[in-house]
Amino acid sequence: MITISVCMIVKNEEEQLRACLESLKPIADEIIIADTGSTDRTKEIAAEFTDKIYDFPWIDDFSAARNFVFSKAQYDYIYTADADEVIDDTNIELFRKVKAALLPEIEIVQMYYLNLMETNTAYNSKREMRPKLFKRLRTFEWINPVHETVRLDPVIYDSGIEIQHLAKGSHAKRDFRTFRKALSKGMRLDKVLHGMYAKELFIAGDNEDLLEAEEFYKQSLSDPSRSTDEKREAACVLARLYRRTGNTAEFFRLSLHEAMSCPCSEMCVEIGDYFYENGKYDEALCWYYDGIFETEAVISVYTKGTEYLEKLGECYEKTGDSENAEKYKKLAREWEVPEIV
Repeated sequence: MITISVCMIVKNEEEQLRACLESLKPIADEIIIADTGSTDRTKEIAAEFTDKIYDFPWIDDFSAARNFVFSKAQYDYIYTADADEVIDDTNIELFRKVKAALLPEIEIVQMYYLNLMETNTAYNSKREMRPKLFKRLRTFEWINPVHETVRLDPVIYDSGIEIQHLAKGSHAKRDFRTFRKALSKGMRLDKVLHGMYAKELFIAGDNEDLLEAEEFYKQSLSDPSRSTDEKREAACVLARLYRRTGNTAEFFRLSLHEAMSCPCSEMCVEIGDYFYENGKYDEALCWYYDGIFETEAVISVYTKGTEYLEKLGECYEKTGDSENAEKYKKLAREWEVPEIV
């Protein structure tokens, strides 16, 4: 049977930490906590479960904190958890079976992450597979009978374990500060972070957040090394900013170019919002319909969800089409975040 070090970074988690640690006790051979500056009872609660509690000064870098707490682990595998995660009894039993039977060549175990909250921050699904259990010390081996090479890709096992993510509120403002600090130091956001920043701005950003991201996404839009998807993300963020701040010329310059060349759901609903806010409901409903049903979402699946289905219904209502108004308002009531597995 493998052994497991549970490694966590925490700050002011007194409301949720006990439930998390109680759920992990049955599978943990040790629990290691790195506290990044709690001012509540977080460390006191953690001490009920472990004496391996370390202070780690917060430097706006989650990777640095994760690397620090990982460095303290002693056992075969490291399980990484956040304080707002809980594993129920059924899945803990499945976890025990995985722990008892895991083959030594497995280097990463993935688990289903259930986003059980009404308002997501940067999540586009209710259920997604994530790497959660990592082999602490990795070995390298030669493969192939000819033109031999060292195997670099990790051996991954997709388990059926489900983890409940019970977030209380949004962490978007914290994330925006971290993004801005990284950018101020000259960091280039890779493709993943470029998309995550856009996604959080689109889902949870206010006008101030969008303004602070403007220069970054303007540079991204004109950067020849950025991919087509990254440029589409940049255009969507900027179009939302320009619509909200009344920069109509820049809004239409961007949005119509994108709508004509490679339309996406986000840009269509932005144009729909412009016409909706200006009382042009005939035009708005066409763009909302295209955004919801005829184009793909490149940032946020919420552009195909309740808010815009409701607006589409309202547009039909305003234009005297009560049948379609009720149809789309019903779809709005029934819409759920898609489950991606």
